[in-house]
Amino acid sequence: MEHRQHPRFPVKFHSSFSSANIVSGEGNLVDLSIRGCRILSATEVKAGTTLQLRVDMSGGRPPIQVKQAVVRWCRDRGFGLEFVSLAPDEWARLQQVVKELELEPYQRVGSTDGTA
Repeated sequence: MEHRQHPRFPVKFHSSFSSANIVSGEGNLVDLSIRGCRILSATEVKAGTTLQLRVDMSGGRPPIQVKQAVVRWCRDRGFGLEFVSLAPDEWARLQQVVKELELEPYQRVGSTDGTA
């Protein structure tokens, strides 16, 4: 059984991703943790590819931009990303989103239901 360092939370955020001259596409981010995510997409990517990722947040919040994320696995029309580099303000926003997800459904502030 696989043990994760950081809890994953089920979400549904639209996302777009690209890598210089290799691949670009869109998908649905369906699992999120402080260190990575899982994206379902019709676009094929290869493990080891470094991507830039944009996550469109619900509730009218601006998207989170991940400067570098590495594809760790690919299967079943989806892939897993490890977040490698975020700007300090983007990192703070990601931490806030994960904190809100940890509180849900108990006391989540700003009702965002995750449907983008």
